[in-house]
Amino acid sequence: MDAEIIAVGSELLTPLRQDTNSLFLTDKLNSLGIEVRFKSVVGDDRERLASVFRDALGRSRLVILTGGLGPTEDDINREVVAEVLGRPLREIPEILAAIRERFARLGRPAMSENNARQAFVPDGAEWLENKRGTAPGLWLEQDGIVIILLPGPPKELEPMFESICLPRLAQLSTGWRLRTRVYKIIGLPESEVDQRIAPAYRTYTNPVTTILAVAGSIEVHLRARAPTEQEAESLLSDLGDKIELALGDHVYSTQGQSLEEVVGIYLVMKQKTVSIAESCTGGLLAERLSRMPGSSSFFLGGAVCYSNELKVKLVGVSPALLETYGAVSKQVAQAMAEGIRRGTGADIGVGITGIAGPSGGSPEKPVGLVFISLADDRGTQVWEFRFPGDRERVRHWASQAALEIIRRRVRRD
Repeated sequence: MDAEIIAVGSELLTPLRQDTNSLFLTDKLNSLGIEVRFKSVVGDDRERLASVFRDALGRSRLVILTGGLGPTEDDINREVVAEVLGRPLREIPEILAAIRERFARLGRPAMSENNARQAFVPDGAEWLENKRGTAPGLWLEQDGIVIILLPGPPKELEPMFESICLPRLAQLSTGWRLRTRVYKIIGLPESEVDQRIAPAYRTYTNPVTTILAVAGSIEVHLRARAPTEQEAESLLSDLGDKIELALGDHVYSTQGQSLEEVVGIYLVMKQKTVSIAESCTGGLLAERLSRMPGSSSFFLGGAVCYSNELKVKLVGVSPALLETYGAVSKQVAQAMAEGIRRGTGADIGVGITGIAGPSGGSPEKPVGLVFISLADDRGTQVWEFRFPGDRERVRHWASQAALEIIRRRVRRD
């Protein structure tokens, strides 16, 4: 069974709101082996919604509409669905009673007449109880097509779909299972990742391969369909093993972990501790390392040394170094890494200094120039980077590069 989602609401066509419901629904449908083949976002326009709905009925066996079930004039989903299906709207006394009871239970004023609109449903539709709001969902079947109407607020949509719709859809699904796997890669551009793995994935129609560029890394998504979860996982492993062989240690995660989670796992495994001295990243690297529960076992702490004075006071950078080479230099990055390691007693010290922009750059030291240093018992190394993009992008890339430097160093221990 293939599915289609129609998100309805003019607000979803503005920068003010995002359609997060379709992401939730896609995840839940995929768990049943139901693949979402088409998604649409439509404003509160009767003609356009009717056109999109008719097209959906012609290509999908499961059509889910979200939003448009409220009490106001722009909540048009019930009316449009009824019109397209040729079913008259009928008032359901039980819905009206439930809405009135909810108003009374919450101590609100008497129900507005507008709310009575929510009690009208297309003839033959089954209404789905909404325990979090006044808008009931609807379940219809016509010509072998399942049509589900769900309220827009996630706090209402999610429990309704999980408790009522998912069990029914599980009985209707064909029995095929859909499984996915994500390989996260760092240190290679998207084009090279594709060049390395294309000879492997081109020979497969199942799993399907998608390559995505995300902030600071590349992701390879595999999606396999099979009669059982075990067979789907076997298909993923067969192609996945070839991908890992082609990409080597550039693959840092196959189980969905973030880079900071992977670094934390390695630090715990190798019983290593780390401390950080940051300038241009302003504490971002320390924040990422401390996100995980239990991070106190490997992350001792850090210092945000934004000014030259604090570089001297907090981590012992020599004023002479700052005067001779400048704050953004490999010499200062090295001194920051060694100073924070010495001051905290950590196994590993990391220093970061750079120019995040948008101002402060020069021909010799442009915006995006970042030096990262790592100091441990084997010595100190410094890496120079030139990251593109705006301030936030430079800061994220710098923290990502620092995490990767830690990962590679600890893996070799």
